[in-house]
Amino acid sequence: MAKEKKLQEHQQENEAPIYGDILEAVLSHVPLVHLVPARHVSKAWERAVSTSLQINPIKPWLTVHVQSPRAYHVTTSHAYDPRSRAWVRIHAPPINLSSAIRSSHSTLLYAISPGRFSFSVDTLHHDWHHVHPPRVWRIDPVVASVGSKIVVAGGVCDFEDDPLAVEMYDADSGAWIRCQSMPAILKDSSASTWLSVAVTGDMVFVTEKNSGVTYSFDCGAGIWHGPYHLRPDDGVFCCVIGKLRNCLIVAGTIGDAENVKGVKLWKVNGELGFGSGEHWCEELAAMPEEMVEKLKGEDGCGAVASVTVTTVGDFVYVGNPSEPEEMVVCEVRENGGCEWWSLRNAVVEEGGRMQRVVVCGSNVGLEDLQRAVSENCGFVVKETREWIET
Repeated sequence: MAKEKKLQEHQQENEAPIYGDILEAVLSHVPLVHLVPARHVSKAWERAVSTSLQINPIKPWLTVHVQSPRAYHVTTSHAYDPRSRAWVRIHAPPINLSSAIRSSHSTLLYAISPGRFSFSVDTLHHDWHHVHPPRVWRIDPVVASVGSKIVVAGGVCDFEDDPLAVEMYDADSGAWIRCQSMPAILKDSSASTWLSVAVTGDMVFVTEKNSGVTYSFDCGAGIWHGPYHLRPDDGVFCCVIGKLRNCLIVAGTIGDAENVKGVKLWKVNGELGFGSGEHWCEELAAMPEEMVEKLKGEDGCGAVASVTVTTVGDFVYVGNPSEPEEMVVCEVRENGGCEWWSLRNAVVEEGGRMQRVVVCGSNVGLEDLQRAVSENCGFVVKETREWIET
């Protein structure tokens, strides 16, 4: 017994504990999900975790949800954490859905059916609200979340009287409110297939992808304003809008579907309504040529009829729906400049190409992960080998 005790004391003397600057530096490279248990080791580790997040701050996640086309309640979720450049597999309880899951303006998930409207706005999309559907039946509407309200516009079935009908669900009162219909010019393109949507403040912006024609919906007054012309360059054939921090941005694909020459990001300056072109926009970044080639697929010959753009925080994720194996990421810094890199889509590599894939963004923090763990969610970090920095 005495011999074993002496051996333990000898081992403890020879084991140099990790603490101080070394521990903080190590933790700054650890995936966010691993910091949840790490901060419960001791008070010193809790302080080290806090300091490590100042060295390498938390960054918004890209979350990818895969839904079975035959059983809507069967979903799997992955997330990309740009802080550690790692994919995370999320094991969560099944979602009670009766229709296809969709995403809108990056952070909202929803599902609509004749009997129910479901939506989720929390960071990890574990909390779902199920309410009565809008009065007007829709197939592919534009949907946006503004505070406690959910706006559902267009996408109306052919047999309905008003193809441009707009309704707003007020979560505080639990009631649907009928609003001013969408502008008549959008009659032939009022579905989310043809429109891009973004939210800044109390305003919902919808942009026709092909023309760049844009209208804004004031949720407080329930009325539309516009049109504004957000096509920043005559060479742009597809416009997609998003929100970068608190600013409206436009992502434009230059050239044509068979010969994409580039992808650029523009920032919308000030208030809209005074014209178009160089008066309202400021170029933020141009995608490097090698990244444009990655959007076309492995052989660089694929068509890019349109791009998907997911914006959250300082990040812009660009994808090609017809070649989903690769995504391109841009981090726009507040002090100017940006960083581009390519990202292998872990969901596609695991067979997600044959499933329904929905992408959105999330501002995930340690408290969100702690809560998820307490609600029987699990996280598995994948190998970090799918990125190339430029």
